[in-house]
Amino acid sequence: MLDLIIIGAGPAGLTAGLYAGRYRMSAVILEKLSPGGQIMLSPDIHNFPGFPGGVTTTELIDRMKKQVDDVGVKIEDSQVTGIESVVEEGRNGFIVRGADNKVMAAKTVIIATGATWKHLGVPGEEKMIGRGVSYCGTCDGPLFRNKDIIVVGGGDRALEDALYLTAYASSIRLVHRRQGFRAAKILEEKVRSDPKITLVLDSVVEEINGTAKVESVRIKNVKTGADTTQPCQGVFIFVGIAPSAVFARDMVKTDETGFIVTDEAMQTTVPGIFAAGDCRRKSLYQVINGCGDGAVAAHAAHSYLINK
Repeated sequence: MLDLIIIGAGPAGLTAGLYAGRYRMSAVILEKLSPGGQIMLSPDIHNFPGFPGGVTTTELIDRMKKQVDDVGVKIEDSQVTGIESVVEEGRNGFIVRGADNKVMAAKTVIIATGATWKHLGVPGEEKMIGRGVSYCGTCDGPLFRNKDIIVVGGGDRALEDALYLTAYASSIRLVHRRQGFRAAKILEEKVRSDPKITLVLDSVVEEINGTAKVESVRIKNVKTGADTTQPCQGVFIFVGIAPSAVFARDMVKTDETGFIVTDEAMQTTVPGIFAAGDCRRKSLYQVINGCGDGAVAAHAAHSYLINK
């Protein structure tokens, strides 16, 4: 039985692995895709301390992976489907099951599965995914060279991708349901001053239209109720995140939106199971505090084993 299983190899999971290795815990990181998580959808990070001018996400994650490898913690491919409490040879612990029939046992678990991007839920959205609807500007931006596009959202990610997309698109309309933005002021200033970006505020996308590809969107002004149809060839949607921890909902307490509830030590409602990063309920979802979560969770897991 291992000391620790970490589920997820994003910044939180990798940091937890680094600290677990430094504590000389027997640990493994399980990742269903590739290390990095959703930050790999952004080409650069400009607010991570120690990197003036920013750092590419690939470089940052590669550095983290190297540190984890240096302390002897391995990353294994596995999509986790469930966690169960067990007693093995008189010791309390957990069984972690994977979709590939992998079964592993550990005395503690850190859930660091991150989050995924929310959908608008409007007519035409699902039909047009991959046909003009996207949730990743850096992935699909080059496909929209000299096109007119819509960006939906008012947070950091929406504004960052709108600015990124100006390198490709002919024009960008940024649709946001309020007058004010949730994003960092520096991003708002850049967006407001960019000649390619037109702000469409107090408005929401009601429908995405098209046959084979996106052709237009219907936009409603939430104050006046007026509907307009805007021709476009692409719609990029950035309206928040949803936690990627469905497998844990029957095991630990979550809030009404599915984020895992923890205390300040990252402890869930089940002793020995911790959560870190974007899958847990908190006020800020950034790489820097995801890393902090991972460090705290690994420390708490280590302390739990010692005290037990």
